[in-house]
Amino acid sequence: MSMHEIKLPIIDLSDYLFSDSPDRKADVIAQVRDACKQFGFFQLKGHGIPLTLQHELLKSLDTLFKMPAEEKLKLSYLENPCRRGYEASGMSMRDGDPLPDSKEAYYIGREDPVVELSGFYGPNLWPNLPENEFRGPVWEYYQQTSKLGRCIWEVLLQGLGYSTDVMETFARRPLVQMKLIRYPPPKSTLPGQFGVGAHNDFGGVTVLLQQPGKEGLEVWLEDRQAWLSIPAQEDVFVINCGDMIMKWSGGRYKSVKHRVINKSDAERLSCATFWHGDVFATNPLNPDDESKETVGQLLVKRFRNQMSLPKEGLAQVGMA
Repeated sequence: MSMHEIKLPIIDLSDYLFSDSPDRKADVIAQVRDACKQFGFFQLKGHGIPLTLQHELLKSLDTLFKMPAEEKLKLSYLENPCRRGYEASGMSMRDGDPLPDSKEAYYIGREDPVVELSGFYGPNLWPNLPENEFRGPVWEYYQQTSKLGRCIWEVLLQGLGYSTDVMETFARRPLVQMKLIRYPPPKSTLPGQFGVGAHNDFGGVTVLLQQPGKEGLEVWLEDRQAWLSIPAQEDVFVINCGDMIMKWSGGRYKSVKHRVINKSDAERLSCATFWHGDVFATNPLNPDDESKETVGQLLVKRFRNQMSLPKEGLAQVGMA
């Protein structure tokens, strides 16, 4: 099979969500299981998130990122105790990358009333925009993709033969983070600069919305030693597993390297919701896992340099 013939499967979740047939549900579970074993990624339709809300979200992103640069910088996530808010282009760079990412981003998470655990939980930072132009659609989309992320976790667990009851052991107060992203036009980036450089997601399930018709996501195929371009289709999400899922599943599900190169001649918008688990949750599929690493510890291990947690914050998650 040539590279042109390889495609990520498109899985219809509607039979799992809305059908009363056990066989139809089981078929969806098997499709997800097989895709995550082979690719670590799949495309998803029939997810139940209204297309109108997806359009409203993308419009809200456009409104946000068109704000004056000085106004956006006042919302810097570096100044926020919960690391919510704005990240300017060029602020993100992984070890080994020759250039920083060209993307700019905005982060939100659970809406908790007070800051807890040095910012793992706390309130969001909302820009001074009309409710219906930003906070309303963004928060509604966050809630719906959070619900979808949990549903994908349930499907993944059943694909390994576990009951959905396992969710209660690691998802009573889960970390669910959302990143709103703008990629500048190629003419505004440096030669060899990526929108997002090659990386694996650190944790759980990622639910990605791509602006339709504006491709950029590429997934690494280890067996082919090549990058697979993923189409940006309307009403089709891209789902992938992170390193934590691969670890918890004993390698049965893959976490795969991916990157973003804006292939359109204009800006490109996307939004990723990351559904992990409770800060102090350990591997629910293997209680005898000797590492006993928690979700919070895995997160800090991956992002310690960017998070700038105080000593007391590191101590709270057992990383001091």
